[in-house]
Amino acid sequence: MRTSGYAWKPVLRVTRLSEKMRIVIITGLSGSGKSTGVRVCEDEGFFCIDNLPVSLIPTFVELVSKAADSTRDVALVMDIRDFESLRGYEKVLQTVREAGHTVEIVFFDASDEVIIRRFSETRRRHPVLKSGSVPEGIRYEREQLAGLRRMATRVIDTSEFNIHQLKDAVISFLKGSENAREMTVHLQSFGFRYGIPLESDLVMDVRFLPNPYFVPSLREFSGLDPLVREYVLGKEETTLFLTKFTDLMEFLVPGYQREGKSYLTISTGCTGGKHRSVAITEELKSFFADKNVIVKITHRDIGKG
Repeated sequence: MRTSGYAWKPVLRVTRLSEKMRIVIITGLSGSGKSTGVRVCEDEGFFCIDNLPVSLIPTFVELVSKAADSTRDVALVMDIRDFESLRGYEKVLQTVREAGHTVEIVFFDASDEVIIRRFSETRRRHPVLKSGSVPEGIRYEREQLAGLRRMATRVIDTSEFNIHQLKDAVISFLKGSENAREMTVHLQSFGFRYGIPLESDLVMDVRFLPNPYFVPSLREFSGLDPLVREYVLGKEETTLFLTKFTDLMEFLVPGYQREGKSYLTISTGCTGGKHRSVAITEELKSFFADKNVIVKITHRDIGKG
């Protein structure tokens, strides 16, 4: 963003709040992984803005602070696509900190050789220089961003990272290393009569289990009812199934976490999605309770039919 006709100077004032915001500045070299970093921040619930001029940060913080939804986690991308917009960033960021907010700078970097290879593979020109070679663009960008790199809270060198390792590094910074691999497991019951959920990562068919639908006293109840759950879970084949299925989960979930998967949907289906699949899904919830995951439950078809 450029201004013309007059020199505009921002008013560096941010209201001091009792509840502070966390502002993560994402910066670094082109081709070093900033875009992936932003996507990870979005997945972790951050409100993200790309290339906001530094002069507008105090105004932005002021507006977000007054918003009804009380956004507290913000990620701002700063690079030199428009270098004029970066001028004065030290004073602006200090002003925001003095207002009581937390400002952290994550600088993405990589070796010149790796960045050159990445640009070659994508056949993109370096965004900094309209003319000139990629090495020249990298050299110029390093010079201009040297101050931000010195101020960085964390420098992430992505030279040897694959996409999963890069995501892990960003999550580790955002959450701390203890929660770096935390994953959401979505346990979902459904009825095959209404179709398999398209978002499923794993689908388990439990139509082989005895069906409470054919027990007149249980038909009108769902798998959330204690009598239905007792009927389903009390069967010998159900016990054997849960033992084998949870053994499989003990093997699979750590593997998914190592590969950086942040969301796993396990869909369990019976005929109508009211009895067996609901009871099994509720039982699986207790299995995941002591795992390093966030558990979400959905009974998609429990009210149908």
